[in-house]
Amino acid sequence: MLKKFLVQIWAYDYHAKFEVLAKDNPESIEHSILDKLGDKSIKWESTGMFSDTRRITYEEVVDVTRPIQYEKVLGVRVAV
Repeated sequence: MLKKFLVQIWAYDYHAKFEVLAKDNPESIEHSILDKLGDKSIKWESTGMFSDTRRITYEEVVDVTRPIQYEKVLGVRVAV
């Protein structure tokens, strides 16, 4: 089953943010990222900082359609 992942890349003063579909394992995610990079459809933006930082992060995108549940904790209303 394929899942949707949000990928963010910071490298050489540039940042890119995009979604990929992949199986929930590192090899599949890596191949999906490489396929997306090969498409040349990613919009790269200059960050103006982090010129020596190189980092890739990804997280699963979950489309939740149920209403948000709230709870009062120490007098503050928070989503749970």
